[in-house]
Amino acid sequence: MNSGFWISWYNLPEQGRDKYLAWLHDSYIPMVLKRPGVLGAAHYASESNVRISGEAGRLRATPDPNVPQGDRYILVFGGATPYAFANPAPSIYHAGLPAVDRKMLAMRIGERSNVMALEGMAYGPEAKAAKDDMTFMPGMQMGSFNAGAIEDEDELMDWYATWRLPCMEKLPGCVRIRKLVSVSGWAKHAVFYEFVSVDARNQKFVDHESFNPEQEAWTDKVVRKLVHAPGSPNVARRIWPASS
Repeated sequence: MNSGFWISWYNLPEQGRDKYLAWLHDSYIPMVLKRPGVLGAAHYASESNVRISGEAGRLRATPDPNVPQGDRYILVFGGATPYAFANPAPSIYHAGLPAVDRKMLAMRIGERSNVMALEGMAYGPEAKAAKDDMTFMPGMQMGSFNAGAIEDEDELMDWYATWRLPCMEKLPGCVRIRKLVSVSGWAKHAVFYEFVSVDARNQKFVDHESFNPEQEAWTDKVVRKLVHAPGSPNVARRIWPASS
């Protein structure tokens, strides 16, 4: 099972954005994909004014000013293991790139990065839309967060294993869900939902628990304990590779 992920969240300035995106898509991503054990990549642009499940205000963002604030773009690499992104690790890898590449990387504002491992995965009804697990889908939602307290970790694990992952197996429009845990980076946890499109996510995911009040109440209890990264959860459209 392909189990490693390198995820970067960041913003970009208006000036020079098109030049950066051309470099990222035509030069940087192909370069990283040549590293041993790196198997796939996708670049996403976050949507604005999205509807999130549950009551307004139940999500809690970290108050820590040291956690970078970027979240408008999300770059995802998948690998055979998390160590596909070691030797050298991301910061060392970037420091060793040519000056022209480092100049483009310096355009990222508020960059936050995690290397993560796969904890669990389930396939949705639309899994036939995926060629393989490293072909990332056109629509996604990604949350990155810490549990509110150590004693909440068991319940969080239980909730994903017995409710959230199995629930996605039945959700129209869902291709797969991956629960990730951190090898390096601020967030200890992440959840990566993939959909055939953002529209499918918006139509089917937001109210998917309304038919089961008991499980909806459990979800509300668990979610209120989490401490999210800035902007999390993000709903985003894939901008590389372009959808056919």
